[in-house]
Amino acid sequence: MCHSSHDDLEIKTKIRMSGIKGLQGVVRKTVNDELQANIWDPQHMDKIVPSLLFNLQHVEEAESRSPSPLQAPEKEKENPAELAERCLRELLGRAAFGNIKNAIKPVLIHLDNHCLWEPKVFAIRCFKIIMYSIQPQHSHLVIQQLLSHLDANSRSAATVRAGIVEVLSEAAVIAATGSVGPTVLEMFNTLLRQLRLSIDYALTGSYDGALSLGTKIIKEHEERMFQEAVIKTIGSFASTLPTYQRSEVILFIMSKVPLPSLHHPVETGRTGENRNRLTQIMLLKSLLQVSTGFQCNNMTSALPSNFLDRLLSTALMEDAEIRLFVLEILISFIDRHGNRHKFSTISTLSDISVLKLKVDKCSRQDTVFMKKHSQQLYRHIYLSCKEETNIQKHYEALYGLLALISIELANEEVVVDLIRLVLAVQDVAQVNEENLPAYNRCALYALGAAYLNLISQLTTVPAFCQHIHEVIETRKKEAPYMLPEDVFVERPRLSQNLDGVVIEFLFRQSKISEVLGGSGYNSDRLCLPYIPQLTDEDRLSKRKSIGETISLQVEVESRNSPEKEERVPAEEITYETLKKAIVDSVAVEEQERERRRQVVEKFQKAPFEEIAAHCGARASLLQSKLNQIFEITIRPPPSPSGTITAAYGQPQNHSIPVYEMKFPDLCVY
Repeated sequence: MCHSSHDDLEIKTKIRMSGIKGLQGVVRKTVNDELQANIWDPQHMDKIVPSLLFNLQHVEEAESRSPSPLQAPEKEKENPAELAERCLRELLGRAAFGNIKNAIKPVLIHLDNHCLWEPKVFAIRCFKIIMYSIQPQHSHLVIQQLLSHLDANSRSAATVRAGIVEVLSEAAVIAATGSVGPTVLEMFNTLLRQLRLSIDYALTGSYDGALSLGTKIIKEHEERMFQEAVIKTIGSFASTLPTYQRSEVILFIMSKVPLPSLHHPVETGRTGENRNRLTQIMLLKSLLQVSTGFQCNNMTSALPSNFLDRLLSTALMEDAEIRLFVLEILISFIDRHGNRHKFSTISTLSDISVLKLKVDKCSRQDTVFMKKHSQQLYRHIYLSCKEETNIQKHYEALYGLLALISIELANEEVVVDLIRLVLAVQDVAQVNEENLPAYNRCALYALGAAYLNLISQLTTVPAFCQHIHEVIETRKKEAPYMLPEDVFVERPRLSQNLDGVVIEFLFRQSKISEVLGGSGYNSDRLCLPYIPQLTDEDRLSKRKSIGETISLQVEVESRNSPEKEERVPAEEITYETLKKAIVDSVAVEEQERERRRQVVEKFQKAPFEEIAAHCGARASLLQSKLNQIFEITIRPPPSPSGTITAAYGQPQNHSIPVYEMKFPDLCVY
């Protein structure tokens, strides 16, 4: 009766209404009847649920053939679609934990059989009814059913998979308001797996990896549409999660990004490289979706070391698109007060108060985070500025990152280091050891001008602001190609002759150190030129030689040490010991930097005679040490017959031929 197709519309409607009312009576009867135990069996659900969905499916047809608006209120009660919806809601509302799967499976089969995933409007409507009708604690069962169905349709058309993902997105957002439980990582794992499969399908052109006569040809644009749907679903679902679960998801996604390492090299060859690149881009897109709007008061929790290390290792890849995603992800995490859009355009505003920035004092936890990771961040920003493939979006992202660090994570030490960093970037454009194109050099000059203009107004030191303002005004008159207003436009106005830049166009480190030093900033640190900190990645190529040298040194020392030397007892490791080791290592690094600065300054400013005398003294000292070593290692072997006394009373070793040696009588050959 529910599937009646009578020619007369009114009779057909009455028959269908009668069928639905019959089903409604059966559903209501299950509350206090022995039939309750059997109605949830698949053989009954496979008939009841499709009958209700069939009437829901034809709601548009019924509405289009409905009589005039005046008669509509009376006819509304006789609408099979509305009655079917009420009956379906009653059925799902009475479903217990063990019966949900039997009620959901017929829905999935009905959508498959009638090809209702591709328009996806009806499918979304069905699952909204389902999610709002069942008990909240059962919602994760529906999500699991959809995930399993997505896996079962891994080789279906991209439009079908995209429809399932869209439905999953809508259902997951509703489920997140209730109890999601362990389904969170399962959902993200399934979506990321489908993302990787889609990338393989797009690259190979088939579901089997090899084309044959019976193979269904895959359309790349449809796979791209499916990938975007997956990324959108990841972002929309993650936005509903609490902070702790969102952090787990972020770490989970980052762990899936393929990165080259010593133990797990990425795939080589053209196909492997394309797969790695596409996977990296898609996962970073997903990560960007998850990180958007992420609010975490503690930066150490938002960017833990294992996550930050992996993320920054992708920041130096040759692929410009990947580098841009990394910068955007960092910005999303650091921006906790919604200031990002205020730095979308690089400019040298004379008064930044028009931006209405939200600035809070740097917390103690953020200070600890910057003490631990600041040099790592500065290094990657510095090296990112030197990339030849940078375009305007990269410089806008770098400017936004510098600005947000200054607002969200800055104390006096961070401000000093950021100024040193930007002055080092200015030196990169001036010296041009990297042979950068004219656009990149002008962009670096403009980036430095915009940032120093911002930080000078944030620090509110009048002399500092005056120096920055003077340089900017000089550039406006004589070198506008060094300002963002002329560089970061649709048609940048550049200068090809950047080798003879006069000092009036440059921000001077000595001047900035002088004016900030008078306001209580660390002028000694400001005088130090910024040098990127070496990391383990830089030392990978040197580890072997260093290891060999250490082992050789230990071997020599062990040979020269006394045989019966007392062992020093091992020092007990305590919290105070570790704390002291960390503090000492920082002090040693500072001393080493100061020593290097003094050496560089000495060779730059000292007279030639003094440098020559110093080098000569060192050469003499080295020669004397070598003579001592040669004297020890190249002396003749001791004589078995004793020693003789040479001139000046010094004992001298004397060797005797073997045939002249006197051996004891008991010696047997």
